[in-house]
Amino acid sequence: MDYKSSLIQDGNPMENLEKQLICPICLEMFTKPVVILPCQHNLCRKCANDIFQAANPYWTGRVGSAAMSGGRFRCPSCRHEVIMDRHGVYGLQRNLLVENIIDIYKQECSSRPLQKGSHPMCKEHEDEKINIYCLTCEVPTCSMCKVFGAHKACEVAPLQSVFQGQKTELSNCISMLVAGNDRVQTIITQLEDSCRVTKENSHQVKEELSQKFDVLYAILDEKKSELLQRITREQEEKLGFLEALIQQYREQLDKSTKLVETAIQSLDEPGGAIFLSVSSPGRGIVEASKGCQLGKIEQGFENMDYFTLDLEHVADTLRTIDFGADEEEEEFIEEEEDQEEEESTEGKEEGRQ
Repeated sequence: MDYKSSLIQDGNPMENLEKQLICPICLEMFTKPVVILPCQHNLCRKCANDIFQAANPYWTGRVGSAAMSGGRFRCPSCRHEVIMDRHGVYGLQRNLLVENIIDIYKQECSSRPLQKGSHPMCKEHEDEKINIYCLTCEVPTCSMCKVFGAHKACEVAPLQSVFQGQKTELSNCISMLVAGNDRVQTIITQLEDSCRVTKENSHQVKEELSQKFDVLYAILDEKKSELLQRITREQEEKLGFLEALIQQYREQLDKSTKLVETAIQSLDEPGGAIFLSVSSPGRGIVEASKGCQLGKIEQGFENMDYFTLDLEHVADTLRTIDFGADEEEEEFIEEEEDQEEEESTEGKEEGRQ
């Protein structure tokens, strides 16, 4: 007698017990041997092996593979990841307590008489049990409906065989979905790892790029300071010369002014003897009027044009900075350099002739 046919109404302790003994994969009562997962959930060994094989398609089993590594799958009840050793599902511990409870339950169910109303009855024929399945209408029905009732022209099959077939199909679909979920989770984990590695690599190359540009900035700052110092030195030398020359001319101007004042005073002398006896001022004025022999600056002395800096070629070079050139670009650059060298050589030879 099938223990499934002895189920009684909801709320019965035996039925509640049966619900706790249902495998989440095949949706049937656990079959021996029952394995217990690390998360404390139970599975039929066959069901556990099915989802393990689906999640690890390249795992070939224990035969001739003593050193083979295991695999992993996720518990269909709680999604906890179960890591297997080289023995696969056969390395899981059997749950003997659950197996003994199932044996006791089956014995109890087989010893109980079938209670009235425990089996679904046909609505059209109240005394007939629903024991066949109409494949045409896709509904369960009774034998009288097939012989005399609405399903006499329909194709039917035994209810239990259809029930087992659909349950097996549903179990297979569940196993496929569980395996598919494991594969999707694996892909998600791989993509998350790729995101993490991408961020780390990006941070590293950014640091390296910043360091290289810092070196360029340092070189530019150093060169800038050097050139500014050269301009400053030239400025100081020229200003020193000009200020010294200005001081000489001022001294000459003071001397000449005093000489003019003395000469004017000499002009006021009415007597010729006195005028001629006062240091002969006329000769000093005559010498001063011939012009001073102080230094002079050349035209354009104040110009600083020779400090002009042409950085256009440097700017062009900086604009070409990139993370790498293609092979075609490198060949083009090499050809240009070779052409420039040939033109330079030809120019030198022509100059010698």
